[in-house]
Amino acid sequence: MNVFENFKNLFLEVWKSGVSGINISEIIIALIIFTFFLFLRGVFAKFIVKRLENFVLKSSNKFDNSLVNSMEGPAKFFPIVIGFFVATSYVSVESNAIDTINRSLITILIFWTFHQAVGPFSVVIKSIEGLLSKDLINWIINAIKVLILILGLAAVLELWGIKIGPIIAGLGLFGVAVALGAQDLFKNLISGILVLIEKRFQVGDWIFVEGVIEGTVERIGFRSTVVRRFDKSLATIPNFQFAENAVVNNSLITNRRVNWVIGLEYRTTADQLKLIKDQIENYIKNNKDFVVSEDTLLSVKIEQFAASSIDIRLICFTKTAEYLEWMKVKDALAIEIKSIVEKNNASFAFPSTSIYVEKN
Repeated sequence: MNVFENFKNLFLEVWKSGVSGINISEIIIALIIFTFFLFLRGVFAKFIVKRLENFVLKSSNKFDNSLVNSMEGPAKFFPIVIGFFVATSYVSVESNAIDTINRSLITILIFWTFHQAVGPFSVVIKSIEGLLSKDLINWIINAIKVLILILGLAAVLELWGIKIGPIIAGLGLFGVAVALGAQDLFKNLISGILVLIEKRFQVGDWIFVEGVIEGTVERIGFRSTVVRRFDKSLATIPNFQFAENAVVNNSLITNRRVNWVIGLEYRTTADQLKLIKDQIENYIKNNKDFVVSEDTLLSVKIEQFAASSIDIRLICFTKTAEYLEWMKVKDALAIEIKSIVEKNNASFAFPSTSIYVEKN
């Protein structure tokens, strides 16, 4: 009987001392409380969050839709924070580690909420796209998110007694060393920011940089810009190329120009030349596909007497700015010019050389 009595006393003593002086019954109750809050988390996510999502879907306002969607993660994490705090509050033993964990969870919840809130507020920020480009606004938003994550990490590290001051000082010295060896990186970064501020081009624009690239912009990054060339290959161009070279943005063109040289044979008479010029000019003036104004020149003039031809310079502008439509208008114009030349019994010239043989 003494053996069983001793075992009973030992069992009760272990039960009361538990783990690190915490009663095992308190631990069990704390686990039950935490499990209950985990269950509430599932209920909260299933009913409350889903009901809010369905409710805001009825609204045409994008802000509340984005806010509810972005807050789903922190909302599901909130019952875990409350549950751990209530469960540990039930335990009678005071512990610095438990207090630090609670503070860390609350800190994570706060900064996570701020991080997620940046997304919905970006909908409001994007209303100033008239002042700043869309890509630059996205850069600013991403920078704010990264800053919030860094501040949150620093706050959590401070709670655990890790001083971030020496770390920042060390990173500063390291940053100086890196900056000396990464000048091209910072040059590209600054160039990318200038490109966005000056709105030289945006995603989707057709750009041309002589000797560098021509194609459609797909992505503007911190260091480089991705351009899809017309052969469908993908090119990654350092941003400094767009700061140091002239960038032609063909997407911002108002009217497309036709600039041709029409070479006629030297046997073409003066009357034929005049008729051909006048008929080409009248065709363009009376055609709805072309525009004639002070800003869009129309000129059909004799440019020069070349080695093998009399050259007429044709300059005009089409109404359309679309490339494929412009090609169709040019095609019709070329056929009409060919018809005008033939109707006037003239011919196009081609490079030729006359050889004279002298007999003695």
